[in-house]
Amino acid sequence: MNAQIAGLKSFSEYGFMSSVEAPRAESKSRLDSEIEKLRLGAVTFAKLSLDERIALAGAMQRGYLKIAEQSVAVACKAKGIEPGTPLEGEEWTTGPWGIVRHLRLIREQLSALRECGNTRLGKIGKTIEGNLAVSVFPANGIDGMLYKDVTVDVRMQKDVTTEQLEKNRASFHKNPEHNGRVVLVLGAGNMAMIPVMDVITKMFNEGKVCMLKMNPVNAYLGPFVEEAFAPAIERGFLSVAYGGVDEGRYLVEHELIDEIHITGSDRTHDTLVWGPPGEERQRRMAAKDPKLKKVITSELGNVSPVVIMPGPYTDKQLRFMAEDIAGYFTMNSSFVCCAAKILVVPKGWDQRAALIDIMADVLKGVPLRKAYYPGAAERFETFTAGRANVRSIGAASEGKLPWTLVTDLDSEKADDPLFSCESFCPVLGETAVGNSDPINFLDRAVDFVNEKLWGTLSATLVVHPALLKDRTVEEGIEKGIGRLRYGTVCVNAFPGMSFGFGTPPWGAYPGSTLDNIQSGRGWVHNTAMLEGVEKVVARFPFERFPKPSYFPSHRTLRTMMRRLTALEETGSWGKVPGVVAAAMMG
Repeated sequence: MNAQIAGLKSFSEYGFMSSVEAPRAESKSRLDSEIEKLRLGAVTFAKLSLDERIALAGAMQRGYLKIAEQSVAVACKAKGIEPGTPLEGEEWTTGPWGIVRHLRLIREQLSALRECGNTRLGKIGKTIEGNLAVSVFPANGIDGMLYKDVTVDVRMQKDVTTEQLEKNRASFHKNPEHNGRVVLVLGAGNMAMIPVMDVITKMFNEGKVCMLKMNPVNAYLGPFVEEAFAPAIERGFLSVAYGGVDEGRYLVEHELIDEIHITGSDRTHDTLVWGPPGEERQRRMAAKDPKLKKVITSELGNVSPVVIMPGPYTDKQLRFMAEDIAGYFTMNSSFVCCAAKILVVPKGWDQRAALIDIMADVLKGVPLRKAYYPGAAERFETFTAGRANVRSIGAASEGKLPWTLVTDLDSEKADDPLFSCESFCPVLGETAVGNSDPINFLDRAVDFVNEKLWGTLSATLVVHPALLKDRTVEEGIEKGIGRLRYGTVCVNAFPGMSFGFGTPPWGAYPGSTLDNIQSGRGWVHNTAMLEGVEKVVARFPFERFPKPSYFPSHRTLRTMMRRLTALEETGSWGKVPGVVAAAMMG
């Protein structure tokens, strides 16, 4: 293994350890003052009535709608996106849309708590293994119409009963377990929605006030958050901090910070918990004696697999599949924690070469993007240099990196960096396991991704509809989904869709430990406030019309996402026709 990456697992360093430019310095006195305000605000916040929480969520949503357009414009400038183009819609998707939707869903669930004593759920069934499966999407009739035949179920852990499901969800609101806590949220640097939705979760699901430490990569968004969420800041429920490593460390160690949430990398997490690499860390890990004694929750990225089952794919279906995968490979320049990173296909599959060729052809039509995330060029070189079977589409220039496929990786080589490290740059690997029998392949593929790929965050399973007509194969697919140790399993689509929907929990598969953290611990979003979650299973039709919003060829994404953001303010049926019209022209 290349010495530069030996011993590492993830390069998505969008915790406080990253830097892109000299961040605004924060004085310790200012940080102390803000934390003291939060400490006082935490007591008040824990005692707010549901009516007061609903009003606060509404005020925060209205505030974000006011700054939405300007915040998108600034993000486009930072990422090299030309304003007014369809690609601007990506910033609406990964910023205002998700945030505005999340706050609406919170309002609705808090209203349900007030009216009937519990959050609202969809149908409750059971998996093939006997676990409870709770429907959380579609959340309403508009979702059902805009995302036709899309469903998201939350699979509960084995020991969760129907009675416990009813009793334990929204536990803070029913039986508060604290009288006020302060959470340090170490924000992600890649997407506007991530740190804000982390804050919303901690505030409204768990009843905790937040110090949001902006990542230097996207600290330019901090003033917008401050303006939008002024009602929460004025009451001491939220504060926004800036700076780099020193400020981050000071906040982590501050005696008045109760707990920490980080969306970032496992390396940053381990440095926080165990200290810097070296003998002292090794001693602490061996003794199970973490340096950080505070509660820490986290989402730390993934080497995201796309497992492609064999099937009678037509050329048209292969092209749809290729563009679908290209969408979640190229989105945000591939600086996404759930971006496609490894294609897993059957050995001997007669359409394997055709799919790779079509993928390359699709990528030719996707303009190269600014590689704005720090260290991207160096990581790209590390993951591609000296390899065979490297196919780059486009030429690196002016801060842009080519879309790159690295095919025919040896699935037995567990230490291949493309298996063991998240590249966090536009490199997509491909490997083969098993054979062309669907059940044999899926069994081997599940073993491979569970045991040899780093991370437990999200996985995609591509299933030809014909396979579901065979009861034996369908049962095998359900068992395979049950065996996948990932927090989100998405059938036939981008796992990021489940992230954006807000109603499903988002996080790593349960069971990681502080000394083997994988993709993290804990759940965010989860607007039904479920307890005892095992995983999320999102199902999409294999082919969809109108085309998915994340397809690189979508022509009306900007218009559609602006309209969809406006719709999400109240879930207005009156705004549906405009969204549908834009979607149909995409």
